[in-house]
Amino acid sequence: MAEIGGMNIRALAAKYGTPLYVYDEGRICDILNSYREHFQSDTFETGVLYASKAFSCKAIVKLIAEYGMYLDVVSGGEIYTAKQAGYDMSKIFFHGNNKTPEEITYALKEHVGTFVVDNLQEAELLKELSENADYTVHALLRVNPGVEAHTHNYIVTAHVDSKFGISFLNEEEIVKTIEVLKTCPHIAFDGFHAHIGSQIFDRNAFGEEIRKLFEYAKHMKDTYGTDIKTINIGGGFAARYTAADAPIPTDEVCRFILDTCREENEKNGLNVHRILIEPGRSIVAEAGYTIYTAGGIKTTPNRHYVFVDGGMSDNIRPALYQAEYDAVVDGKENEPANTEYTVAGKCCESGDILIQKISLPDMQRGDLIVLKTTGAYGYSMASHYNKLPLPAVVFVKDGTDRLVIRRETFEHMTALEV
Repeated sequence: MAEIGGMNIRALAAKYGTPLYVYDEGRICDILNSYREHFQSDTFETGVLYASKAFSCKAIVKLIAEYGMYLDVVSGGEIYTAKQAGYDMSKIFFHGNNKTPEEITYALKEHVGTFVVDNLQEAELLKELSENADYTVHALLRVNPGVEAHTHNYIVTAHVDSKFGISFLNEEEIVKTIEVLKTCPHIAFDGFHAHIGSQIFDRNAFGEEIRKLFEYAKHMKDTYGTDIKTINIGGGFAARYTAADAPIPTDEVCRFILDTCREENEKNGLNVHRILIEPGRSIVAEAGYTIYTAGGIKTTPNRHYVFVDGGMSDNIRPALYQAEYDAVVDGKENEPANTEYTVAGKCCESGDILIQKISLPDMQRGDLIVLKTTGAYGYSMASHYNKLPLPAVVFVKDGTDRLVIRRETFEHMTALEV
């Protein structure tokens, strides 16, 4: 592999230490430009929201702003990060199934543009807290269309018992929630939001979601006179982690979504005029790499282990989702991969395994192992387990590197302890 974004891998490791998150900034920009170019319609106003939970820091928020994208946040901390990056608060969509009163108050104070309301209690709380708002708060209602994407149980979000949104089966609550939002003078109810899961490879899952949303919008209009102006399809666009993955190309999935929305809008006689999507993983995942330094090599009766200087503290996904990764050994790309290794972390858990089985060249202490497609949900889900400091994050582009998040120090980890 040798290089990322024109920067030598060994030089990056020597300069910043390992473990190290490295992002190919040029690749992120290419993906952002692709969404900007292809999610356009002659029928609808369109908008692309970056799902910042995938990876949130000031540097990525500034890139999102540069490409004219909206921002999807789920906490006060993500709002604060956007503010520190100088992001336009009116372009933020505030998600979450249990926004606290403090978070809602903070979001209103900062003039966050749109709230994605999850349930009736939240709508009532938002109405109460926005009574003295000095601007119009836009609101979408998260609904659950009951479409189950075929993915891991932990990242399916639209089955009938999901914690997110109000099921179409609970129409009474949907009607009450919309009524609460519409009776507040400071809130403008715009429409529906839904999200059916992550790592979706089958475009027909999006098609079924769209069909159900538009049919329900027609039902709401015919039965209650409720006019749905905006439909947010959510995210779930896949990334390629291993050779077995086949994500839908950006241009293809954008075209399919917009064509299906246009067809359903016409078929149901609706006047939906705004369509939104929320890619996160598909923007940053494949642009990200994690560089580790190999430590001990251990052979057991059934395994060859190579230990690395990170693990589940900087990448929880294999332990949490049984996620799979590909990897290369820097400088040994042309050597025969004749040994099957288990790549294991240094945390005090038997489940701290980054890759269960991968064929690699013969490993030695000091080798640099580069995991691919670690740009989403690595840093954002990292922990202090075993008091391991969070790694640094570096952006590289056209042969230059820039530090965007410093490596955590022991002093920083204990700074809040009393």
